[in-house]
Amino acid sequence: MTRSRPPLRDRLTAALVRSALGLPPGVVRRLSGPAARVDGQELHPEIRLGLRLLAMSPEVSFETLPLAQARAEVSREAAMFGGPPIDLPLVRDLEISGDAGPIPARLYRPETVSSRPGLLVYFHGGGWVVGGTDTADSVCRFLAAHAQVAVLSVDYRLAPEDPFPAAVDDALAAMRYAAAHAGALEINGDAIAVGGDSAGGNLAAVLCQQAAIGLAPMPVFQLLFFPVTDASAKARSYGLFGEGYFLTEAQMDWYIGNYLPNVADRIDPRASPLLAKDLSGLPPAYVAVAGFDPLRDEGEAYARRLHEAGVPAALHRHSGLIHAFVNTTGLGTTGREAMLQAAGALRTGISLHPASHKEAR
Repeated sequence: MTRSRPPLRDRLTAALVRSALGLPPGVVRRLSGPAARVDGQELHPEIRLGLRLLAMSPEVSFETLPLAQARAEVSREAAMFGGPPIDLPLVRDLEISGDAGPIPARLYRPETVSSRPGLLVYFHGGGWVVGGTDTADSVCRFLAAHAQVAVLSVDYRLAPEDPFPAAVDDALAAMRYAAAHAGALEINGDAIAVGGDSAGGNLAAVLCQQAAIGLAPMPVFQLLFFPVTDASAKARSYGLFGEGYFLTEAQMDWYIGNYLPNVADRIDPRASPLLAKDLSGLPPAYVAVAGFDPLRDEGEAYARRLHEAGVPAALHRHSGLIHAFVNTTGLGTTGREAMLQAAGALRTGISLHPASHKEAR
């Protein structure tokens, strides 16, 4: 399975940004314009320059577009900025049996000394409205290659066609599938982690809470990138970073309005995992947030609540970065460095779980 090539215009745009970010640090700093300091943080010069270059494009923000066009725009951006695909021994599409029908998914296997590596069940970002396995392709390839785990990327149902809790139901189905089909997937069924970014991080966190009450097998680890943890309120970081730093408050309003049209659902812990009464007994977590992100504070609040509940939870704030840095490993150094840290945390988190050392099933 190979990823389709972006159009020539997009390849040229990405090449321009990549070339600019590849200049010596001093040159990048000069080209990036005045320093941006907010809340005791400074936006990294690479990010300032990248945002400056993107601002030259006249394109309209995707939440104002027709739904099909918005989804196409997000897919286009992901193809532009993920970089050339990392080669892996196996990448194949498959289907997961869900209560509402088959759920498309994609399996990635790394070069590894283990014949049955651990598995990360991964949920893409996109506000539960846009995105899919293609937009998460570079993320999944990167984590598979650098964490030395297999990755199962799940193309869960999207809103508004399938609003809450459809995505949650698909996430649970994916975890049950992975555990039940460890042999066919050629992975260690005792070493299954979950992860995701933004809305996908929300689903990974919710899945762990649902597993704690017996609705799915319990993952051994959770990898949460800038997760949505409270859809019912706006934290202080919304006011600080709601405009001008890639993800906007308007986009989040659009996402939540589509996924959770019933306002009463927004306080359901399956939509807002931060509101769950008890977080004890959940698997260890690595929570990575971006400093210049409307979702920063709620991600950090969730990591604190995990810690207070006795759950081993490592929190890393990448203070100079913006939302969606997981998708920028093909540009500059900042996204790659953040993702290398996350890959190391994932690999360590899986290996430290006692069950992961059992003979693979």
